[in-house]
Amino acid sequence: MPAAFSDPIWRKPQTAPAFQSELSAGGALDAVIVGGGIMGLSTALHAARAGLSVQVLDAGAIGQGASGLNGGQVIPGLKYDPEWLIEHFGKERGEGLVDFAASTADAVFDLIRDEKLAVPFTRSGWIQAAHTETALRAAADRDRQWRSRGADVKLLDRVEIAAMTGAKGYIGGWLDRRAGAIDPLSYTLELARIASAAGAKIAERQKVVKLARDAGLLRVAIQLGAELRAKSVVLATNAYTDGLLPGLAQTIVPLHSFQIATAPLPAELAASILPGGQAVSDSRRILVYCRKSADGRLVLGGRGRMTLPSSASDWAHLERALVRLYPALAGVTIEKRWFGRVAMTPDHLPHLHEPERGLLAVVGCQGRGVGLMSALGKRMASYLATGDIRRLPFPFSPIRPIPFHAFRQVGVATTIAWYRMLDAFER
Repeated sequence: MPAAFSDPIWRKPQTAPAFQSELSAGGALDAVIVGGGIMGLSTALHAARAGLSVQVLDAGAIGQGASGLNGGQVIPGLKYDPEWLIEHFGKERGEGLVDFAASTADAVFDLIRDEKLAVPFTRSGWIQAAHTETALRAAADRDRQWRSRGADVKLLDRVEIAAMTGAKGYIGGWLDRRAGAIDPLSYTLELARIASAAGAKIAERQKVVKLARDAGLLRVAIQLGAELRAKSVVLATNAYTDGLLPGLAQTIVPLHSFQIATAPLPAELAASILPGGQAVSDSRRILVYCRKSADGRLVLGGRGRMTLPSSASDWAHLERALVRLYPALAGVTIEKRWFGRVAMTPDHLPHLHEPERGLLAVVGCQGRGVGLMSALGKRMASYLATGDIRRLPFPFSPIRPIPFHAFRQVGVATTIAWYRMLDAFER
């Protein structure tokens, strides 16, 4: 695939490497973590600080996957609101989940502050923009539930959302001031740096090809011939999950999230578009999300084709969405186009699995991975260190492959086309 068709605005800093790629030599480790994205690195950081010996293995380069390619929106909460979580999981587990969900953005911004991470960020909030009365009623209900718990949130009317976004077509929305936006590649690399400084070893371009049990330990075979042994293995591969753990890849639906970035906006346009620096996602079935970057571009994203892109035209639907929301940007150059992969689960919740003692897997970011996986990694590290299942916010679940998973691309592509048509009728 030509590099021009995956050209993100996020760039590695031209400074010393964040960490030295290295592989553990001999001896049994406390934990091997497969996947060097936000989940894997957060787990490694906190496990190393708890005194565990940790090795992170990534099949590619750190930041090359979705953790370094996403839109950088840091949104607290889950896809479900507090009352649903309590009804679904019961009072004790549900209340714990609500508290956890409320804390996920703090996990990111507190780490940036406390560790003095070199990560460009803003914490002005996130707006869920409503394009129909039905969506606005749902926003009002969400606002009621979170406000009753003391969250810093606000329901927006038509005038307020127009002023805060500068966009056309929204009739109201919901502002969550706990949220914000970061440079996701910088954040991922900084996580790797402080995890390495804490004692975790991180090795790039080390694809794990086999797991096996041997005398109470897990043997981790790497494609290039090396082998590690560990008390625990955490699979933190999410949308890049393969056949390493049988059935796991069939429990998720990987989707491509496409993004575009304009040239830096002229001052007069920048002043009228997201003047407060909030991030935005809308209420469409095939949602559109946007934010400003640190260098003054408008970054806009949404679902893309299921197959890999082959030309700039594969981002045309986002360029149309950009002009629909911001007609004044019709003449502004699109300078960057890129994509990453996200993982969805059928119930829109993260799934934690432990099919055998010490073998763990986490999948299903649902597009909120920056905050969610930062916070969940810390909890996973606590579980590794103590064995106390109460440290985990979500219960373990069996690995249940999605029926007819082999046909998912056709089914998802058809569903996306249908949803796009419904969204168009609702304008």
